[in-house]
Formats: sequence, structure tokens, C-alpha cells
Amino acid sequence: MAEGFKLYDAEYRFACIVWENEPIPSGKLAALCAEKLGWKRTTTYTVLRKLSERGILQNASTMVTSLVKRDEVQRYESAAVVERAFDGSLPSFVSAFLKTKRLTPEEVAELQRLIDEHTEG
Repeated sequence: MAEGFKLYDAEYRFACIVWENEPIPSGKLAALCAEKLGWKRTTTYTVLRKLSERGILQNASTMVTSLVKRDEVQRYESAAVVERAFDGSLPSFVSAFLKTKRLTPEEVAELQRLIDEHTEG
């Protein structure tokens, strides 16, 4: 699992702005971050530089795009939670989750479809 896909909360919120607007000029990104995150322009460029150095985003000729897509980060983060908090046991994770949430019939059907789709043999 690529450790580089780990994003802290502020980095994730920043990356979401990029994912929702890419390709986006860096100046427009700074303006959106000021509006949505309350960041100064320097903060935006610092986080952009750090995520670019880690290979998650790219700033080429002032046009910002992602090199790592949202679903890749979500897969990494979800696997990391299951591994860290539930010793890698997906059933333990689901059990803990369901102790506080009731599923709709639609959610049950979707989960069953996913289970059927990913069942070995």
C-alpha cells in the first residue's frame, strides 16, 4: 500500500477542491481555497507544493491536475482503517459500523451485490 496516498484532513479537503475542478489554474485554486477553506494564498501554494512533491498533484505551467485520483486515496484510507483499527478484519469493521447504523433495503441490496461481485469461486 502506497504510504504516499495518506492525506491529512486539510490536505484531503484541498485535494477535493482540485478533484472537483480539475484542470484548474493555480490562481483560481488559491481563490477557491480562500473562499472554501479560509486559506491565504501562501498556504494554498505550500500545500500544493507538498502534494506535488509527494506525487499526488501536479502544477504544470500554473495548471493544477491530480496524479492520484480520489478513489485511489479512498481505497488506501479505508484499507488503512480496517488494518489499523480492526486487525485487517473486514467483518469486524462491518460489525462495529452496524452497531450504530441501520441499513435501508436499498443499502442492503447494494452491499449484497458488492459481496456477490467480489466473492471468490
